[in-house]
Amino acid sequence: MNQKKLISIALLAVGIILLAASLAMDFSGSGNPMRGPMLIIGIIAFFAGLYFFPTEKHHRKIVYIIFLFPLLFTFGVTVIIPLVLGIGYSFTDWTGIRFTQFVGFANYTSMFSDPAFIYSILITFVFVVMNIVLVNVIAFLLALLCTSKIKGEGFFRAAYFLPNLIGGIVLGYIWQFVFNNVIINMTGGISLLSKSRSAMIAIVVVYIWQYAGYIMLIYVTGLTQVPKDVLEAAQIDGANAVETLFNIKIPMIASTVTICTFLTLTSAFKQFDVNMALTNGAGSVPNFMGNYLSNGTQMLALNIYNTAIAKNSYALGQAKAVLFFIILAIVSLIQVRVSNKREVEM
Repeated sequence: MNQKKLISIALLAVGIILLAASLAMDFSGSGNPMRGPMLIIGIIAFFAGLYFFPTEKHHRKIVYIIFLFPLLFTFGVTVIIPLVLGIGYSFTDWTGIRFTQFVGFANYTSMFSDPAFIYSILITFVFVVMNIVLVNVIAFLLALLCTSKIKGEGFFRAAYFLPNLIGGIVLGYIWQFVFNNVIINMTGGISLLSKSRSAMIAIVVVYIWQYAGYIMLIYVTGLTQVPKDVLEAAQIDGANAVETLFNIKIPMIASTVTICTFLTLTSAFKQFDVNMALTNGAGSVPNFMGNYLSNGTQMLALNIYNTAIAKNSYALGQAKAVLFFIILAIVSLIQVRVSNKREVEM
């Protein structure tokens, strides 16, 4: 056995020992201040041993694994493991700290008997449909404006994108001030946030104002990559601006439309911060399934948050979150499949 192989095996052994020791200290709650440095040194030693292991056949694969490990580890710790644990917790009486027993599907049956939760699902779907249409149409029109070679094109792009840089909580409070202090004739001097229906319209307006600029930039990228020779050929053939738009530009940016539709759909489904800051879900619904609701603007993400945090029902909130994940995954897959099919047809 050559010296290089001995060094690599020694590094692997040291790495495994240090990793095991640091994890054991962590689980035992000993509070040893050395467990952090031991964990870091163990990881470095383990991957150094892998890197220097003398094998020509698999060395490139080992290098790939080493460079991908930080990303895969982070993804696993922040997404995969919480998802699996969350699904498990949804079948228990979890309190956010511990659980004492499995309750089966009790949390799932309980949430479907809650009219407020059913209503939040319905208004979330309405909100998503409205925003998929409005955000994409407005963003596409803005993109056409910003690629029409007008003066100040860069200024318009920056101005339309700027609202996306403002955090949702801050944005919600800013617009809450606007809606509560600007008298609108159509509402007879009453704030848009005073009624459920008008408050939902206000949330849609704020969401469009925030998100359309971001989607616009994606459309701008797609429109600028349409080949100029194709546009020139259409112009020579006598096609006007409208015919060029619908017969050439839109079909050629079909993949961009798919991306923008997907981003809008997932973002609208997960709407939380503006909803919380603007109305916090408040709004009366006199008769829904025979019940009076006081949270007529509470969308699905905010309902899950309030269930877990405000009502301290973590297991029930986790069950709702699992259902939320399933709904979002199914709708997203259907949207991508339909959009890809349309791309082929176009």
